[in-house]
Amino acid sequence: MTVTRATPGVAAHPAGRTRALVAAVGKEPTTATQHLLGLMRTGATDRAIARELDVSLRTLNRRISRLQSLLGVQSRFQLGVLAAELDWLSAVPPRAVGE
Repeated sequence: MTVTRATPGVAAHPAGRTRALVAAVGKEPTTATQHLLGLMRTGATDRAIARELDVSLRTLNRRISRLQSLLGVQSRFQLGVLAAELDWLSAVPPRAVGE
């Protein structure tokens, strides 16, 4: 028997979830958040992203954790999917790390 569990931050209807999240996140996405998500989207390592952002690995992980908590998701995959649903990735095309 398979047990299905509700995922925090994920409602049954995507449109309702999106509206609720837009109200909850306030001033996000900031330019810094969009840059971070764009770098994550390239598949770069955490070390490369931290170097590009000129922050420590610990700071990078705190920023990612903050975004996960803000959006009520458990994984980076969920963060990416939800960021795409919220249209947070369309404003600035990501630069490949090292360009």
